[in-house]
Amino acid sequence: MTALHDLPAHALLAAYRTRDLSPVEVTQAVLDHIARWEPQLCATYLLRPEEALDQARASEARWRAGRPMGLLDGVPATIKENIATRGDPLPLGTAASTLAPAPADAPPAARLREAGAVFIAKTTMPDYGMLSSGLSSFHPLARNPWDLGKGPGGSSAGGGAAAAAGYGPLHVGTDIGGSLRLPASWCGIFSLKPSLGRIPIDPPYQGRAAGPMTRTVADAALMMQVLSAPDARDSMSLPAQDIAWDRFDAPPEHLRGLKIGLQLDAGCGLPVEPEVRAATLQAARWFEQAGAIVEPLAPFMTPAMLDGMDHFWRMRSYVDLQALPEARRARVLPYIRAWAESAADMGGVEVFHASQQFHAVRVATVRACAGFDYVLSPVAPMPAFAAELPSPTNDPLRPLEHIGFTVPFNMSEQPAASVNCGYTASGLPIGLQIAGARFDDLGVLRVAHAFEQLRSPQRPWPEPPSA
Repeated sequence: MTALHDLPAHALLAAYRTRDLSPVEVTQAVLDHIARWEPQLCATYLLRPEEALDQARASEARWRAGRPMGLLDGVPATIKENIATRGDPLPLGTAASTLAPAPADAPPAARLREAGAVFIAKTTMPDYGMLSSGLSSFHPLARNPWDLGKGPGGSSAGGGAAAAAGYGPLHVGTDIGGSLRLPASWCGIFSLKPSLGRIPIDPPYQGRAAGPMTRTVADAALMMQVLSAPDARDSMSLPAQDIAWDRFDAPPEHLRGLKIGLQLDAGCGLPVEPEVRAATLQAARWFEQAGAIVEPLAPFMTPAMLDGMDHFWRMRSYVDLQALPEARRARVLPYIRAWAESAADMGGVEVFHASQQFHAVRVATVRACAGFDYVLSPVAPMPAFAAELPSPTNDPLRPLEHIGFTVPFNMSEQPAASVNCGYTASGLPIGLQIAGARFDDLGVLRVAHAFEQLRSPQRPWPEPPSA
């Protein structure tokens, strides 16, 4: 039988309806499983078992009365640490933060709470979310359950590790350049970075999105029904729209006749490693066998585009760090300090030209994708890298060399998902990115669900080390 901590959300909800399971026993099973894993993974922040069990008891009472609170009542969930939860501090992954309690739930947390989800924990992130690793000056080092010597990716580091390790079925992260899709790829899970504004978030920022991190497309679609509800606090949020998220279910025949672009070269950054390239090509062959028309997509990013965005973000972070008292600034991760301080001598003209690369990326991405229904690519050019490293290059002057495939879709506001498509010889997962046209979030879910049925059987999820 499937262990309770491994059950998907839709299976839990069905069992709650028939009273075959209760939210209390499921929450306790998840907490027990976390206790076995967490000393090695360090994926959580504010793990509070008694509070989670109190929420589960309230949910159990609602189910017994036949009055569930919402679509996710009693389902265990985690939330990335930078998404505010009422009354909790918001360290942003850095020891430089003050730990004042948040006055209110941010939109994703508010929607989950309204739907009755059981908040198991917050999940960890690196300093200010500016790394694709689990390295943080505030949190213990997060690790990858597939290989404890590797990192889970980032900046939704704890969320990726938690989903792969079985810390319940539902997890929420954020993404401004790949921070949902990179940990999803490196931890073998599913994640959707939705169209900008599809899931309201606070504070909003150009390219920043919240999204589900789950083991299956089905659970991500379930979360989208909740997370996509409107919230006026997000000035970039899309108008409320009645999207049939429950119609995500698509057989492989759904792919027949779709025109698919296959991108194997980002045009910038690190080259794609052979095992990643081979897994992506195999995924494309599966699409072709299902009747899709797969054609090469030439690189559309340039080193100047990637460098421009990098330099602008350096200056933004430099300004933010300079506003801190010196004692607090000294607590920031040295790699982040070195990266930000490298912008100290940038002039206004240089920063202006750097800022223009965001729009250049947007235009190039939309133009490149216009001839296709969907675009396939690797999520990252390499599998998970050493846990102790802040980035694959370990160089603060070359920090973004691994996001050439992911960051374009943040700037173009298009939905893009990561779904596991294979494994390296050493057993590390490899993620396939599926990107769609702006606003076609449901379409991306449907293509990803069809691919779930085409790919090779998935390996068993990793188990905690024996005591």
